[in-house]
Amino acid sequence: MTEETKNRDGFGSKLGVIAAAAGSAIGLGNICRFPCELGENGGAAFLLVYLIVVIFLGIPVMLTELVIGRRSQSNTVGAFKKLAPHSKWPIIGYLGVLSSLLIFASYSVVAGWTLEYIFKAATNSFKGENLAVIEQSFKTFHNTGWLNVLLQAIFIFLTGLVVFKGVQNGIEKYSKILMPMLLVILVVLAIRSITLPGAKEGLSFLFHPDFSKITGDTLIGAMGQGFFSLSLGMGALITYGSYVKKDDNLTSTAFSVMISDTLVAVLAGLVIFPAAFTFGVKPEAGMDLVFSTLPMLFNQMAGGYWFCLIFFILLAIAGLTSTIAMLEVVVAYLSEELHLSRKKATVIASAATLFIGLFASLSLMDHTPLKIDGFAFNDFLDFLTANILLPVGGLLIVIFLGWRLGKTEFFDEVTNGGQRKSPLKHIVFFIIRYLAPLAVAVILIAGLIK
Repeated sequence: MTEETKNRDGFGSKLGVIAAAAGSAIGLGNICRFPCELGENGGAAFLLVYLIVVIFLGIPVMLTELVIGRRSQSNTVGAFKKLAPHSKWPIIGYLGVLSSLLIFASYSVVAGWTLEYIFKAATNSFKGENLAVIEQSFKTFHNTGWLNVLLQAIFIFLTGLVVFKGVQNGIEKYSKILMPMLLVILVVLAIRSITLPGAKEGLSFLFHPDFSKITGDTLIGAMGQGFFSLSLGMGALITYGSYVKKDDNLTSTAFSVMISDTLVAVLAGLVIFPAAFTFGVKPEAGMDLVFSTLPMLFNQMAGGYWFCLIFFILLAIAGLTSTIAMLEVVVAYLSEELHLSRKKATVIASAATLFIGLFASLSLMDHTPLKIDGFAFNDFLDFLTANILLPVGGLLIVIFLGWRLGKTEFFDEVTNGGQRKSPLKHIVFFIIRYLAPLAVAVILIAGLIK
Protein backbone atom coordinates (compact mmCIF):
# COMPACT_ATOMS: atom_id res chain seq x y z
CA MET A 1 0.00 0.00 0.00
CA THR A 2 1.41 3.39 -1.03
CA GLU A 3 1.72 6.35 1.32
CA GLU A 4 -0.89 8.16 -0.79
CA THR A 5 -3.39 5.31 -0.30
CA LYS A 6 -2.72 5.20 3.44
CA ASN A 7 -3.49 8.91 3.74
CA ARG A 8 -6.74 8.79 1.73
CA ASP A 9 -9.89 9.92 3.46
CA GLY A 10 -12.50 7.21 4.00
CA PHE A 11 -15.71 6.23 5.73
CA GLY A 12 -15.40 5.88 9.49
CA SER A 13 -18.23 3.39 10.09
CA LYS A 14 -20.41 0.74 8.44
CA LEU A 15 -23.47 2.94 8.98
CA GLY A 16 -21.69 5.77 7.19
CA VAL A 17 -20.96 3.53 4.20
CA ILE A 18 -24.59 2.41 3.93
CA ALA A 19 -26.00 5.92 4.47
CA ALA A 20 -23.74 7.44 1.82
CA ALA A 21 -24.18 4.63 -0.73
CA ALA A 22 -27.94 4.56 -0.14
CA GLY A 23 -27.98 8.34 -0.47
CA SER A 24 -26.25 8.00 -3.83
CA ALA A 25 -28.95 5.59 -5.01
CA ILE A 26 -31.93 7.29 -3.39
CA GLY A 27 -32.90 10.48 -5.15
CA LEU A 28 -35.52 12.21 -7.23
CA GLY A 29 -35.66 9.09 -9.41
CA ASN A 30 -37.23 7.15 -6.53
CA ILE A 31 -39.79 9.79 -5.65
CA CYS A 32 -40.58 11.28 -9.08
CA ARG A 33 -39.54 8.78 -11.74
CA PHE A 34 -40.39 5.48 -10.01
CA PRO A 35 -44.08 6.28 -9.36
CA CYS A 36 -44.35 7.51 -12.95
CA GLU A 37 -42.82 4.29 -14.32
CA LEU A 38 -45.02 2.25 -12.03
CA GLY A 39 -48.11 4.19 -13.10
CA GLU A 40 -47.34 3.74 -16.80
CA ASN A 41 -46.61 0.00 -16.47
CA GLY A 42 -49.57 -1.36 -14.57
CA GLY A 43 -48.76 -0.71 -10.93
CA ALA A 44 -48.10 -3.81 -8.84
CA ALA A 45 -47.08 -5.92 -11.84
CA PHE A 46 -44.23 -3.50 -12.54
CA LEU A 47 -43.30 -3.41 -8.84
CA LEU A 48 -42.99 -7.21 -8.75
CA VAL A 49 -40.77 -7.32 -11.85
CA TYR A 50 -38.72 -4.40 -10.49
CA LEU A 51 -38.03 -6.24 -7.22
CA ILE A 52 -36.84 -9.32 -9.12
CA VAL A 53 -34.60 -7.17 -11.31
CA VAL A 54 -32.90 -5.28 -8.47
CA ILE A 55 -32.23 -8.51 -6.57
CA PHE A 56 -30.85 -10.55 -9.45
CA LEU A 57 -29.28 -7.76 -11.52
CA GLY A 58 -28.97 -4.67 -9.34
CA ILE A 59 -27.12 -6.27 -6.45
CA PRO A 60 -24.49 -8.08 -8.59
CA VAL A 61 -23.76 -4.94 -10.64
CA MET A 62 -23.64 -2.82 -7.48
CA LEU A 63 -21.29 -5.34 -5.86
CA THR A 64 -19.12 -5.20 -8.99
CA GLU A 65 -18.61 -1.46 -8.57
CA LEU A 66 -17.94 -1.72 -4.83
CA VAL A 67 -15.37 -4.49 -5.40
CA ILE A 68 -13.53 -2.50 -8.09
CA GLY A 69 -13.49 0.56 -5.83
CA ARG A 70 -12.22 -1.14 -2.68
CA ARG A 71 -9.77 -3.35 -4.57
CA SER A 72 -8.13 -0.33 -6.14
CA GLN A 73 -8.53 2.20 -3.29
CA SER A 74 -8.77 4.85 -5.99
CA ASN A 75 -11.12 7.14 -7.90
CA THR A 76 -13.08 5.79 -10.84
CA VAL A 77 -10.29 6.51 -13.37
CA GLY A 78 -7.42 5.53 -11.10
CA ALA A 79 -9.19 2.28 -10.25
CA PHE A 80 -8.82 0.92 -13.77
CA LYS A 81 -5.29 2.30 -14.10
CA LYS A 82 -4.30 0.30 -11.01
CA LEU A 83 -6.24 -2.88 -11.76
CA ALA A 84 -5.45 -2.97 -15.49
CA PRO A 85 -2.26 -0.94 -16.02
CA HIS A 86 -1.14 0.00 -19.54
CA SER A 87 -4.55 -0.88 -21.02
CA LYS A 88 -7.59 0.84 -22.52
CA TRP A 89 -9.81 -0.05 -19.54
CA PRO A 90 -9.48 3.40 -17.84
CA ILE A 91 -11.89 4.66 -20.53
CA ILE A 92 -14.61 3.26 -18.24
CA GLY A 93 -13.49 5.66 -15.52
CA TYR A 94 -13.48 8.65 -17.85
CA LEU A 95 -17.01 7.71 -18.97
CA GLY A 96 -18.04 7.66 -15.30
CA VAL A 97 -16.61 11.12 -14.64
CA LEU A 98 -18.31 12.51 -17.76
CA SER A 99 -21.62 10.83 -16.85
CA SER A 100 -21.54 12.19 -13.30
CA LEU A 101 -20.77 15.71 -14.50
CA LEU A 102 -23.53 15.74 -17.13
CA ILE A 103 -26.11 14.07 -14.87
CA PHE A 104 -25.36 16.57 -12.11
CA ALA A 105 -25.76 19.45 -14.58
CA SER A 106 -29.18 18.17 -15.67
CA TYR A 107 -30.29 16.83 -12.28
CA SER A 108 -29.51 20.10 -10.50
CA VAL A 109 -32.12 21.84 -12.67
CA VAL A 110 -34.96 19.79 -11.14
CA ALA A 111 -33.25 19.83 -7.73
CA GLY A 112 -33.35 23.64 -7.89
CA TRP A 113 -37.11 23.49 -8.47
CA THR A 114 -37.51 21.84 -5.06
CA LEU A 115 -36.11 24.99 -3.41
CA GLU A 116 -38.67 27.16 -5.20
CA TYR A 117 -41.47 24.85 -4.13
CA ILE A 118 -40.30 24.79 -0.53
CA PHE A 119 -40.63 28.59 -0.61
CA LYS A 120 -44.06 28.41 -2.28
CA ALA A 121 -45.25 25.84 0.25
CA ALA A 122 -43.86 27.81 3.21
CA THR A 123 -45.61 30.99 2.05
CA ASN A 124 -48.85 29.05 1.44
CA SER A 125 -48.87 30.10 -2.23
CA PHE A 126 -51.01 27.11 -3.25
CA LYS A 127 -53.86 27.87 -0.85
CA GLY A 128 -57.23 28.01 -2.61
CA GLU A 129 -55.71 27.53 -6.08
CA ASN A 130 -57.13 25.02 -8.54
CA LEU A 131 -55.07 22.71 -10.74
CA ALA A 132 -55.15 25.01 -13.79
CA VAL A 133 -53.71 27.93 -11.81
CA ILE A 134 -50.97 25.79 -10.24
CA GLU A 135 -50.06 24.34 -13.65
CA GLN A 136 -49.84 27.85 -15.12
CA SER A 137 -47.68 28.91 -12.18
CA PHE A 138 -45.33 26.00 -12.89
CA LYS A 139 -45.14 27.02 -16.56
CA THR A 140 -44.44 30.65 -15.65
CA PHE A 141 -41.70 29.52 -13.28
CA HIS A 142 -40.17 27.43 -16.11
CA ASN A 143 -39.97 30.55 -18.24
CA THR A 144 -38.29 32.68 -15.57
CA GLY A 145 -34.81 31.71 -16.69
CA TRP A 146 -32.78 33.77 -14.23
CA LEU A 147 -34.69 32.29 -11.26
CA ASN A 148 -34.15 28.73 -12.44
CA VAL A 149 -30.42 29.34 -12.86
CA LEU A 150 -30.17 31.03 -9.44
CA LEU A 151 -31.90 28.13 -7.68
CA GLN A 152 -29.74 25.65 -9.56
CA ALA A 153 -26.62 27.56 -8.47
CA ILE A 154 -27.78 27.50 -4.83
CA PHE A 155 -28.30 23.73 -4.99
CA ILE A 156 -24.88 23.19 -6.55
CA PHE A 157 -23.37 25.41 -3.84
CA LEU A 158 -25.06 23.35 -1.08
CA THR A 159 -23.74 20.15 -2.65
CA GLY A 160 -20.27 21.64 -2.89
CA LEU A 161 -20.31 22.62 0.79
CA VAL A 162 -20.75 18.98 1.81
CA VAL A 163 -18.16 17.56 -0.62
CA PHE A 164 -15.75 20.39 0.30
CA LYS A 165 -15.49 18.99 3.84
CA GLY A 166 -14.27 15.59 2.69
CA VAL A 167 -15.50 12.01 2.97
CA GLN A 168 -15.76 11.41 6.71
CA ASN A 169 -16.46 14.98 7.86
CA GLY A 170 -18.64 15.86 4.89
CA ILE A 171 -20.28 13.06 2.91
CA GLU A 172 -20.55 10.53 5.76
CA LYS A 173 -21.52 13.07 8.42
CA TYR A 174 -24.32 14.64 6.42
CA SER A 175 -25.55 11.35 4.92
CA LYS A 176 -26.06 10.02 8.46
CA ILE A 177 -28.23 13.07 9.16
CA LEU A 178 -30.08 13.41 5.85
CA MET A 179 -30.99 9.75 5.24
CA PRO A 180 -32.87 9.22 8.54
CA MET A 181 -34.62 12.57 7.98
CA LEU A 182 -35.69 11.42 4.52
CA LEU A 183 -37.09 8.13 5.83
CA VAL A 184 -38.97 9.75 8.72
CA ILE A 185 -40.56 12.34 6.40
CA LEU A 186 -41.59 9.63 3.92
CA VAL A 187 -43.16 7.50 6.64
CA VAL A 188 -45.13 10.49 7.99
CA LEU A 189 -46.41 11.38 4.52
CA ALA A 190 -47.23 7.74 3.71
CA ILE A 191 -49.26 7.36 6.92
CA ARG A 192 -51.24 10.49 6.03
CA SER A 193 -51.82 9.32 2.47
CA ILE A 194 -53.07 5.83 3.34
CA THR A 195 -55.66 7.34 5.70
CA LEU A 196 -57.35 9.21 2.81
CA PRO A 197 -60.82 8.04 1.67
CA GLY A 198 -59.63 6.61 -1.65
CA ALA A 199 -56.52 4.96 -0.26
CA LYS A 200 -57.85 1.42 -0.76
CA GLU A 201 -57.88 1.76 -4.54
CA GLY A 202 -54.41 3.28 -4.55
CA LEU A 203 -53.04 0.48 -2.35
CA SER A 204 -54.64 -2.12 -4.62
CA PHE A 205 -52.97 -0.50 -7.64
CA LEU A 206 -49.62 -0.60 -5.83
CA PHE A 207 -49.75 -4.08 -4.29
CA HIS A 208 -52.30 -6.20 -6.20
CA PRO A 209 -50.58 -7.34 -9.40
CA ASP A 210 -52.41 -7.94 -12.66
CA PHE A 211 -50.05 -10.41 -14.32
CA SER A 212 -51.66 -9.85 -17.72
CA LYS A 213 -49.96 -6.43 -17.73
CA ILE A 214 -46.45 -7.92 -17.60
CA THR A 215 -44.96 -7.53 -21.07
CA GLY A 216 -41.52 -7.21 -22.59
CA ASP A 217 -41.80 -3.44 -22.13
CA THR A 218 -42.50 -4.00 -18.42
CA LEU A 219 -39.30 -6.03 -18.05
CA ILE A 220 -37.19 -3.52 -19.98
CA GLY A 221 -38.72 -0.61 -18.07
CA ALA A 222 -38.02 -2.33 -14.74
CA MET A 223 -34.39 -3.04 -15.72
CA GLY A 224 -33.87 0.54 -16.85
CA GLN A 225 -35.46 1.98 -13.70
CA GLY A 226 -33.45 -0.32 -11.45
CA PHE A 227 -30.22 0.61 -13.19
CA PHE A 228 -30.99 4.33 -13.04
CA SER A 229 -32.31 4.23 -9.47
CA LEU A 230 -29.29 2.43 -8.02
CA SER A 231 -26.86 4.92 -9.65
CA LEU A 232 -25.10 2.16 -11.57
CA GLY A 233 -22.65 2.83 -14.39
CA MET A 234 -21.61 6.36 -13.37
CA GLY A 235 -18.69 5.55 -11.08
CA ALA A 236 -20.32 6.75 -7.84
CA LEU A 237 -20.24 3.34 -6.18
CA ILE A 238 -16.69 2.69 -7.42
CA THR A 239 -15.66 5.97 -5.80
CA TYR A 240 -17.57 5.25 -2.58
CA GLY A 241 -16.29 1.66 -2.61
CA SER A 242 -12.73 3.00 -2.56
CA TYR A 243 -13.48 4.64 0.79
CA VAL A 244 -14.81 1.42 2.39
CA LYS A 245 -12.65 -0.25 5.04
CA LYS A 246 -11.05 -3.58 4.15
CA ASP A 247 -12.88 -5.41 6.95
CA ASP A 248 -16.39 -4.23 5.96
CA ASN A 249 -18.75 -6.74 4.36
CA LEU A 250 -19.38 -5.55 0.78
CA THR A 251 -22.18 -8.05 0.13
CA SER A 252 -24.22 -6.93 3.13
CA THR A 253 -23.57 -3.31 2.12
CA ALA A 254 -24.99 -3.96 -1.35
CA PHE A 255 -28.05 -5.70 0.15
CA SER A 256 -28.60 -2.83 2.60
CA VAL A 257 -28.42 -0.22 -0.17
CA MET A 258 -30.83 -2.21 -2.35
CA ILE A 259 -33.31 -2.60 0.52
CA SER A 260 -33.09 1.10 1.43
CA ASP A 261 -33.51 2.18 -2.20
CA THR A 262 -36.51 -0.09 -2.76
CA LEU A 263 -38.09 0.88 0.55
CA VAL A 264 -37.94 4.57 -0.38
CA ALA A 265 -39.42 3.86 -3.82
CA VAL A 266 -42.31 1.90 -2.30
CA LEU A 267 -42.90 4.55 0.38
CA ALA A 268 -43.02 7.16 -2.40
CA GLY A 269 -45.71 5.04 -4.04
CA LEU A 270 -47.61 4.95 -0.73
CA VAL A 271 -47.45 8.74 -0.60
CA ILE A 272 -48.54 9.37 -4.18
CA PHE A 273 -51.01 6.68 -5.31
CA PRO A 274 -53.57 6.77 -2.48
CA ALA A 275 -53.69 10.57 -2.88
CA ALA A 276 -53.93 10.31 -6.67
CA PHE A 277 -56.81 7.84 -6.57
CA THR A 278 -58.59 9.76 -3.82
CA PHE A 279 -58.73 12.89 -5.98
CA GLY A 280 -59.15 11.19 -9.35
CA VAL A 281 -55.69 11.95 -10.77
CA LYS A 282 -54.01 9.69 -13.33
CA PRO A 283 -51.10 7.89 -11.60
CA GLU A 284 -48.85 8.18 -14.67
CA ALA A 285 -48.86 11.99 -14.72
CA GLY A 286 -45.08 12.19 -14.01
CA MET A 287 -43.44 15.53 -13.21
CA ASP A 288 -46.77 17.32 -13.57
CA LEU A 289 -48.05 15.06 -10.79
CA VAL A 290 -45.21 16.12 -8.48
CA PHE A 291 -45.03 19.85 -9.18
CA SER A 292 -48.63 20.63 -10.15
CA THR A 293 -51.09 17.97 -9.04
CA LEU A 294 -49.69 17.12 -5.61
CA PRO A 295 -49.76 20.75 -4.36
CA MET A 296 -53.43 20.86 -5.38
CA LEU A 297 -54.07 17.53 -3.60
CA PHE A 298 -52.37 18.76 -0.43
CA ASN A 299 -54.70 21.78 -0.55
CA GLN A 300 -57.63 19.43 -0.10
CA MET A 301 -56.20 17.54 2.88
CA ALA A 302 -56.54 18.37 6.52
CA GLY A 303 -53.14 19.72 7.54
CA GLY A 304 -52.25 20.07 3.87
CA TYR A 305 -50.02 23.10 4.43
CA TRP A 306 -47.60 21.11 6.58
CA PHE A 307 -47.68 18.01 4.39
CA CYS A 308 -46.97 20.07 1.28
CA LEU A 309 -44.02 21.80 2.95
CA ILE A 310 -42.66 18.51 4.31
CA PHE A 311 -43.00 16.83 0.90
CA PHE A 312 -40.88 19.39 -0.93
CA ILE A 313 -38.28 19.38 1.85
CA LEU A 314 -38.18 15.62 1.30
CA LEU A 315 -37.55 16.13 -2.43
CA ALA A 316 -34.72 18.55 -1.72
CA ILE A 317 -33.05 16.11 0.70
CA ALA A 318 -33.39 13.24 -1.79
CA GLY A 319 -31.86 15.40 -4.49
CA LEU A 320 -28.97 16.48 -2.26
CA THR A 321 -27.96 12.95 -1.22
CA SER A 322 -27.64 12.04 -4.91
CA THR A 323 -25.86 15.18 -6.10
CA ILE A 324 -23.25 14.75 -3.36
CA ALA A 325 -22.28 11.40 -4.92
CA MET A 326 -22.22 12.84 -8.46
CA LEU A 327 -19.94 15.69 -7.45
CA GLU A 328 -17.66 13.41 -5.44
CA VAL A 329 -16.92 11.29 -8.53
CA VAL A 330 -15.57 14.36 -10.34
CA VAL A 331 -13.79 15.79 -7.28
CA ALA A 332 -12.06 12.48 -6.49
CA TYR A 333 -10.81 12.30 -10.08
CA LEU A 334 -9.52 15.89 -10.10
CA SER A 335 -7.83 15.63 -6.71
CA GLU A 336 -6.20 12.22 -7.23
CA GLU A 337 -5.38 12.18 -10.93
CA LEU A 338 -4.62 15.88 -11.45
CA HIS A 339 -3.28 16.34 -7.89
CA LEU A 340 -5.51 19.30 -7.02
CA SER A 341 -6.49 20.04 -3.43
CA ARG A 342 -10.00 18.90 -2.51
CA LYS A 343 -11.07 22.51 -2.07
CA LYS A 344 -9.82 23.57 -5.50
CA ALA A 345 -11.24 20.41 -7.12
CA THR A 346 -14.65 21.07 -5.56
CA VAL A 347 -14.73 24.66 -6.81
CA ILE A 348 -13.69 23.67 -10.34
CA ALA A 349 -16.15 20.75 -10.54
CA SER A 350 -19.01 22.88 -9.18
CA ALA A 351 -18.23 25.71 -11.62
CA ALA A 352 -18.13 23.28 -14.56
CA THR A 353 -21.47 21.81 -13.49
CA LEU A 354 -23.06 25.24 -13.24
CA PHE A 355 -21.71 26.27 -16.66
CA ILE A 356 -23.25 23.21 -18.36
CA GLY A 357 -26.32 23.36 -16.13
CA LEU A 358 -27.00 26.97 -17.11
CA PHE A 359 -27.70 25.87 -20.70
CA ALA A 360 -29.72 22.89 -19.45
CA SER A 361 -31.88 25.14 -17.28
CA LEU A 362 -32.49 27.81 -19.93
CA SER A 363 -33.30 25.14 -22.54
CA LEU A 364 -36.58 24.35 -20.76
CA MET A 365 -38.01 27.79 -21.47
CA ASP A 366 -40.62 28.13 -24.22
CA HIS A 367 -39.20 28.93 -27.68
CA THR A 368 -35.65 28.19 -26.52
CA PRO A 369 -32.95 28.00 -29.21
CA LEU A 370 -30.95 25.65 -26.95
CA LYS A 371 -31.87 22.43 -28.73
CA ILE A 372 -29.94 19.49 -30.16
CA ASP A 373 -31.67 17.44 -32.87
CA GLY A 374 -35.06 18.67 -31.68
CA PHE A 375 -34.37 17.95 -28.00
CA ALA A 376 -34.20 20.73 -25.43
CA PHE A 377 -30.57 20.65 -24.25
CA ASN A 378 -31.65 19.40 -20.80
CA ASP A 379 -33.69 16.57 -22.35
CA PHE A 380 -30.75 15.73 -24.61
CA LEU A 381 -28.48 15.42 -21.55
CA ASP A 382 -31.06 13.18 -19.89
CA PHE A 383 -31.30 10.96 -22.98
CA LEU A 384 -27.53 10.83 -23.48
CA THR A 385 -26.76 9.86 -19.89
CA ALA A 386 -29.71 7.58 -19.06
CA ASN A 387 -29.88 5.75 -22.40
CA ILE A 388 -26.25 5.70 -23.56
CA LEU A 389 -23.54 6.64 -21.06
CA LEU A 390 -24.86 4.78 -18.00
CA PRO A 391 -25.70 1.50 -19.81
CA VAL A 392 -22.39 1.59 -21.73
CA GLY A 393 -20.50 2.27 -18.49
CA GLY A 394 -22.38 -0.49 -16.67
CA LEU A 395 -21.80 -2.96 -19.51
CA LEU A 396 -18.07 -2.30 -19.58
CA ILE A 397 -17.85 -2.51 -15.77
CA VAL A 398 -19.37 -6.00 -15.55
CA ILE A 399 -17.31 -7.19 -18.53
CA PHE A 400 -14.17 -5.86 -16.82
CA LEU A 401 -14.81 -7.66 -13.56
CA GLY A 402 -16.12 -10.86 -15.14
CA TRP A 403 -13.50 -11.26 -17.83
CA ARG A 404 -10.50 -9.06 -16.91
CA LEU A 405 -10.24 -8.81 -13.12
CA GLY A 406 -11.55 -12.33 -12.67
CA LYS A 407 -13.01 -14.72 -10.15
CA THR A 408 -10.04 -14.95 -7.76
CA GLU A 409 -9.84 -11.23 -7.00
CA PHE A 410 -13.65 -10.93 -6.82
CA PHE A 411 -13.85 -13.77 -4.29
CA ASP A 412 -10.96 -12.27 -2.29
CA GLU A 413 -12.85 -8.98 -1.90
CA VAL A 414 -16.32 -10.37 -1.09
CA THR A 415 -14.85 -12.78 1.50
CA ASN A 416 -12.41 -10.21 2.94
CA GLY A 417 -9.43 -12.39 2.10
CA GLY A 418 -11.22 -15.60 3.11
CA GLN A 419 -12.28 -14.32 6.54
CA ARG A 420 -16.02 -14.17 5.68
CA LYS A 421 -18.30 -16.82 4.28
CA SER A 422 -19.98 -15.97 1.00
CA PRO A 423 -22.10 -18.98 -0.01
CA LEU A 424 -23.60 -17.24 -3.05
CA LYS A 425 -20.35 -15.92 -4.48
CA HIS A 426 -20.25 -18.46 -7.34
CA ILE A 427 -23.82 -17.64 -8.38
CA VAL A 428 -23.19 -13.89 -8.16
CA PHE A 429 -20.02 -14.17 -10.22
CA PHE A 430 -21.88 -16.25 -12.84
CA ILE A 431 -24.48 -13.45 -13.09
CA ILE A 432 -21.76 -10.80 -13.38
CA ARG A 433 -19.85 -12.69 -16.06
CA TYR A 434 -22.70 -13.99 -18.22
CA LEU A 435 -26.17 -12.65 -17.39
CA ALA A 436 -25.48 -9.02 -16.39
CA PRO A 437 -23.77 -8.11 -19.70
CA LEU A 438 -26.76 -9.47 -21.63
CA ALA A 439 -29.26 -7.64 -19.42
CA VAL A 440 -27.39 -4.32 -19.58
CA ALA A 441 -27.02 -4.70 -23.36
CA VAL A 442 -30.82 -5.07 -23.58
CA ILE A 443 -31.26 -1.87 -21.55
CA LEU A 444 -28.85 -0.06 -23.89
CA ILE A 445 -30.53 -1.27 -27.09
CA ALA A 446 -34.05 -0.61 -25.75
CA GLY A 447 -33.06 2.90 -24.66
CA LEU A 448 -31.66 3.71 -28.08
CA ILE A 449 -34.77 2.38 -29.84
CA LYS A 450 -37.06 4.28 -27.48
